[in-house]
Amino acid sequence: MNRKKTRCIKVAIIIILTIGAFFPAFPILWMVLSSFKPNVEIFAWPPTWIPRDFSLGTYISIFHNSEQLRFFINSYLISIVVVIFTLCFSILASYALSRFDFPGKGLINTLIISVQAVPPITLLIPYLSLVVMMNLYNTYGALIFTYMLFTLPYAILMMTGYMNTLPEDLDEAVMIDGGSRFRALWTVLVPTALPGLVSVGMYTFMRAWNEYLFALALTKTNNMRTVPVGINLLMGQHAYKWNEMMAMSVIGSLPVIILFLLFQKYFIAGMTAGSVKS
Repeated sequence: MNRKKTRCIKVAIIIILTIGAFFPAFPILWMVLSSFKPNVEIFAWPPTWIPRDFSLGTYISIFHNSEQLRFFINSYLISIVVVIFTLCFSILASYALSRFDFPGKGLINTLIISVQAVPPITLLIPYLSLVVMMNLYNTYGALIFTYMLFTLPYAILMMTGYMNTLPEDLDEAVMIDGGSRFRALWTVLVPTALPGLVSVGMYTFMRAWNEYLFALALTKTNNMRTVPVGINLLMGQHAYKWNEMMAMSVIGSLPVIILFLLFQKYFIAGMTAGSVKS
């Protein structure tokens, strides 16, 4: 009886999880299928799941369009640079906050946490004025610095929590052998903190890759636009190119999906490590 009850509970859980997974999966499935349809078929009624006129034309047109390819190049370049700088700064900052006691440490932690509570949209107008005054408008530098302002606070908090789980004996072992703290950090702690670094890197990449508001406000020419803004440009005054929008969305989603599939083990470990020891 208990075995039968356990089996029923498992079946019920599977059914509930399947239904729950359908809701987030439905828009993704519809996006992928629509990317293979002509624009006319997308508006057909009743709607069709499987494309009647299956076509790769939208993907071919994207890869033959230098302007749209530029959107992807910009997004890759900006996101990768932001990830590199965010990781470097967050490693140094988290090591200092984890290993040293100094005046103002509590205040710094409070400020880092407080920054997360500020809605980015409230900073748009003053930040735009600052960027224009510094002659950074419509440049890679403006977007890179902007995204770092958004990603660094969370990255520092996350890496500090992970650094706190690493015993100080690791640092001391290197210093006893004549090494410096800097050497202990980069040769021992950083490789050990790989799950935390992967988590921070993935979060940073996704934040930079998906950002739309500042990418639109801080650029004015199409050769500086990123993928989210490029997708929005397909919304014309009289017609929407829904099939191209869906195809660009599919291509734009692939980097994040691939990253998660490759590093999901490290990502999950890094996300949960900071809650083990504070």
